[in-house]
Amino acid sequence: MKDDEKKTRIKLTSKETSELIIEGIITVILLILLNLALFILIDQIVNTSLPIDQFLWHIQYNIFYDPRPPMFWQRPLIFMMIVADVIVLYWRLIRRYKQMQQQHIISELHYISNGHYDHRIPFELKGDLGRLITSINALVDSTVEALEEERRIEQSKDELITNVSHDIRTPLTSIIGYLGLIEEGKYNNKEDLLKYTHTAYLKSRQMKVLVDDLFEYTKVRQSNVPLNAMTFDMNQLIGQLTVDYELEASKKNRVIDFLPQEDTLMMNGDTEKLVRVFDNLLSNALKYGVNGTQIIITSEKIGSEAIIVVKNDGDPIPQESLDHLFDRFYRVEESRSQQTGGTGLGLAIAQSIVALHGGYIYATSNNNWTSFTIHLPLETTSHS
Repeated sequence: MKDDEKKTRIKLTSKETSELIIEGIITVILLILLNLALFILIDQIVNTSLPIDQFLWHIQYNIFYDPRPPMFWQRPLIFMMIVADVIVLYWRLIRRYKQMQQQHIISELHYISNGHYDHRIPFELKGDLGRLITSINALVDSTVEALEEERRIEQSKDELITNVSHDIRTPLTSIIGYLGLIEEGKYNNKEDLLKYTHTAYLKSRQMKVLVDDLFEYTKVRQSNVPLNAMTFDMNQLIGQLTVDYELEASKKNRVIDFLPQEDTLMMNGDTEKLVRVFDNLLSNALKYGVNGTQIIITSEKIGSEAIIVVKNDGDPIPQESLDHLFDRFYRVEESRSQQTGGTGLGLAIAQSIVALHGGYIYATSNNNWTSFTIHLPLETTSHS
């Protein structure tokens, strides 16, 4: 419900008010006639034992001509009849009033169903109708939320298709272009031929990386993806990865250091998927940590969590980009990412894998360090 939409009581229209008054008048008239008939009938039964024809004549006489004062039993009977009449009148009017309230609620429902999904039934009622209104408004809220979620999913799918098409088109155009030159014999010598085939090969590799990343991203985004969880030493896993990246780091004049706070950090998780997380973080540090010389990894145990930090001393990431780092296909610098062959899916994949393990990841950046901090529970419930 909108914040400016206040709860109100149902206000009857002039027509409904007139109908309610007429309902009351008719009810009163019918009750008076019924009471009169019952009163005379009881009076005749109590005071006479005449044949039926004389009995009816006696009733007529008593209605119009009887000068007798009321008897001792008549006053309590009249009082009970009045009480019963008031109860019946109240019941009929309340019943009719609730029917009118229901009509107002139905009118509000029709208004909502005609596309006014931001509207809610504003009436403040007690009892069953009040609970009905609350349930209806809650149902509309959940329906609108489901529609919005479906709309976001559709929009997300469209964006995914658009981004994939854009990223595939560029290398595919180059591949077709160079292969077209070869097909048409538009090369001068063997060196040109090798150059064209080599470029087509590199562009094909770039497309394969994109397709592989896209497949991995869609796979880990599924909530029911199985985790092959096992108990392992996180420090040992990170230490091995550090060794694997030392050669590549040395080629770029970087140093990788792993500084664990404990000798062992035993935890439960899917090692294959977690390796993908650290591969992405280390690859990003080497590719985009421009003007940096150090990559430092730390790990520690705090409570029931393992906290791992991967940081580099390269150029800082602009503050406005930090909130979008984990968006799929997001690149801090489009031209630099294209040169390094990034797909913009690596950090989105890393975030999804960490989330599958029940953890979270975030980034910070300043003039000294750009850090990616991962929080992982030591015990992970397997999805398999």
